[in-house]
Amino acid sequence: MITFPNAKINLGLNIVEKRHDGYHNLETLFYPIALQDVLEATPRAADADGDYSITMYDAPFEGQAEDNLVIKAYRALSADYELPRLDFFLQKIIPTGAGLGGGSADAAFALKMINEMASLALTDDELEKYAASIGADCAFFVRNKPAFATGIGNILTPAECSLAGYYLALVKPDVHISTKDAYALVTPAKPQVSITEIVKTPVTQWRGVLVNDFEKSVFAKHPAIAVIKDKLYEMGAEYASMSGSGSSFFGLFKEKPCEEAVKALFPDCFCRVIELE
Repeated sequence: MITFPNAKINLGLNIVEKRHDGYHNLETLFYPIALQDVLEATPRAADADGDYSITMYDAPFEGQAEDNLVIKAYRALSADYELPRLDFFLQKIIPTGAGLGGGSADAAFALKMINEMASLALTDDELEKYAASIGADCAFFVRNKPAFATGIGNILTPAECSLAGYYLALVKPDVHISTKDAYALVTPAKPQVSITEIVKTPVTQWRGVLVNDFEKSVFAKHPAIAVIKDKLYEMGAEYASMSGSGSSFFGLFKEKPCEEAVKALFPDCFCRVIELE
């Protein structure tokens, strides 16, 4: 069985407060985009050792199989159900460390795929609970529709937000941003206007209002990548932002940008132009 885990972008990201457990409460709007990995699962050979394996393509994977989120999804379900022995094959297209949720999507789509292959008949609510145990934003990819996220990104509310008719220019520089660095200069504060209210206004009004709180600390640590956002606006984006804690950026355009032109402007970056739904 083959499935295609897709990425997401963050429309706004506010760090609201620091929690007693050391994590931070936030609010953001997750929006799915059509940039996809390829995940396949096949029955494992009868003479193979173990219940599972994973093979990855186009991305390095170091460490034990148990560290991979796809395998964590398998093990989460196998703790409660008898599952078929499976070999997983994952082709990575979504950049890692980009704030696009690629690993979380892989895990959530693995849960949905195993649910179907093993005839578990788990509901979306049940799958979301398993997904949330794997990672904070994994649960979003179960329903995979625009959602307002609070808590640590695990409390989801359906959002009435549509970017249909827009094109997204995605730019991912070859820069890794650690979560620690991203939080370094962030001062938690509740926003004056909720993201859910801002996204009800026209996209042309989002600039300077719909903000990602991580940009301040990321730009201070990596000033060279701050120009990406400026260049997206110079290209004609109606709105541009960093996604998640970075390091990818996106611009929203009414007219489709030429992907080759985007690549030429950002020659050392991963670039894609994607039609939004």
